[in-house]
Amino acid sequence: MPVENATYEIVRREDFSDVTYLLEVRVPLLARAAQPGQFVIVMSHPEGERIPLTIADFDREAGTITLVVQAVGKTTMEMQRDVKAGSHLYAVVGPMGEPSHLGAKKVVCVGGGLGVAPVYPQARAFKEAGAYVIGVIGFRNKELVFWEDKFRAVCDEFIICSDDGSVGIKGVVTKGIERAVAQHADIDRVIAIGPPIMMKACADLTRPLGITTIVSLNPIMIDGTGMCGGCRVKVGGRTKFACVDGPEFDAHQVDFNDLMSRLRRFRADEQVALESWQRACAAHSATAAD
Repeated sequence: MPVENATYEIVRREDFSDVTYLLEVRVPLLARAAQPGQFVIVMSHPEGERIPLTIADFDREAGTITLVVQAVGKTTMEMQRDVKAGSHLYAVVGPMGEPSHLGAKKVVCVGGGLGVAPVYPQARAFKEAGAYVIGVIGFRNKELVFWEDKFRAVCDEFIICSDDGSVGIKGVVTKGIERAVAQHADIDRVIAIGPPIMMKACADLTRPLGITTIVSLNPIMIDGTGMCGGCRVKVGGRTKFACVDGPEFDAHQVDFNDLMSRLRRFRADEQVALESWQRACAAHSATAAD
């Protein structure tokens, strides 16, 4: 649902690391309608790129949604530089996509890296629905950890993993899933959100165990309505559109190799756009210095 006559004010910004930052945006109608698992498409300025961002949190009373962004390309780096508390986004459209399906009695909510943010509202929703929630989150190192306190507040059990062992279990999130499965024979669902290779590893682990596993996919997306076809993914041998059929799908049916191949499709173009923007920024800085 497009949100009209809104200013999309940034009421809070928090930087988790040199590349990861949080934006809390005032969009009352959208915050009222948002559900776990859904996303929005934003533009930072009129000439900007449309980018999809999963809703990491929402506050219906305050009328805000929370987005957690990683500065990895031209647009997200530009937003990191320009979008501050008190500034405004040009456009916010949503909520989009199908909301998460609740109903599990014992669930493991897994987030890797930036995927930690969008899995949080799911963990909270499962807890509010009466499920026993085991949170598993993973980061490269201790310095990158965020929202640990938020997860502990909504999880019955909490496991944190780090690649270098600087916090929690040394290893990737599958180590955390293995620990949870070893202690609980009655887990009936795993929710995993993160890089495709991480979600694939989670699916490979749970498939022989027969545990229903849901992942949130992040293919290239443009319009968010299924018209452009850019977000098509292969699920169970059939073509699906992540923006309208998802973004959540049965992990055991997803063709992750195809997904990862499609994500690399425009890498060269993305690099050209980034380098062009960086040159323009450098030229502007040099002119300003003169």
